Amino acid sequence: MTIDNRIKTMVLLGGFLKQFSQEGRKEADHALNELFYNDFEELIKTVHIYNPWFTENNVRNAIGAIANSLTQEELLNWLSLYITQLDRKKPVRVAVIMAGNIPMVGFHDMLCVLLSGNKFAGKLSSDDKLLLPFISKVIIGIEPDFADYIEFTEERLKNIEAVIATGSNNSARYFDYYFGKYPNIIRKNRNSVAVLTGKESVSEIRSLGDDVFQYFGLGCRNVSKLFVPRGYDFDAFYSPIIGFQEIANNNKYVNNYEYNRTVYLMSSDPTLLDNNFLLLREDEGYSSPIGVLYYEFYDDVNALNQRLENDKELIQCIVSNSKEIKNAVPLGTAQCPALTDYADGVDTMAFLINI
Repeated sequence: MTIDNRIKTMVLLGGFLKQFSQEGRKEADHALNELFYNDFEELIKTVHIYNPWFTENNVRNAIGAIANSLTQEELLNWLSLYITQLDRKKPVRVAVIMAGNIPMVGFHDMLCVLLSGNKFAGKLSSDDKLLLPFISKVIIGIEPDFADYIEFTEERLKNIEAVIATGSNNSARYFDYYFGKYPNIIRKNRNSVAVLTGKESVSEIRSLGDDVFQYFGLGCRNVSKLFVPRGYDFDAFYSPIIGFQEIANNNKYVNNYEYNRTVYLMSSDPTLLDNNFLLLREDEGYSSPIGVLYYEFYDDVNALNQRLENDKELIQCIVSNSKEIKNAVPLGTAQCPALTDYADGVDTMAFLINI
């Protein structure tokens, strides 16, 4: 397959997936619908049986984000950075060990492997083992030659030549021990933060609510900590996000929230704030538990920028509407990464084409 074949396939995949996003509608004449539409619609509605975190809304949000990136314009702009290196003479078999924290979180890695002309050997998380295999069926339905380039396995990975692995800090040590002899990208825990100035509008804080609550806060791009100016009025945060209170209808989320509230109340934590579905707690850490958002006060923007730079290995994404905050994306866009927003800041495509 030429790079043009591969790009065309992904554009067609994006058009198919767009029908299943929150705003999507079924296209009566879409060429792939007769083969795949009904089965995929049923999977989206029932996958929560296997993983209660994967609600229909969250799955459709993830599908919409993928579909929006798979347009010809987006793909060509992205691949123009590498276009002279994408027609490989011999594909490399790349093992991709995936996380399962949010739906299809490993899709970008699979996309990079396939568009770089390499072979994808996917090791799925038990928490997310249904959606990507179905999407791979659609890819092969569009371009049958991809059948020789896509494989999912639950067995031990064999005959691999490179590895991309995503997991916790503990699993990263395991990955490094077993796969260190191969060219590799090994990712660890990261979290995202928001920097507020106290001048945000109600609509801006509502947008921040998406960064906090989408996917129940389980993604590395979900905001798990707020940096706020000293003296910040937390009513300015709590009041606009009241519309997210339905999150407490999810049993797994509310069980975590109530457990953490009990623990903090027993310790008489004086920094604890509560609105009955989200706890705020002052803490210098970045990785807050489910149902909890850490916060920390700052006095000087320059000192804060330096702090964030020093801790960049722990931070996936910074969101802020302040132009004074370096490398920040706007509030509400944390879960809308561009194709060039590589996990942990490591250029996956450059890694793959230079193996």
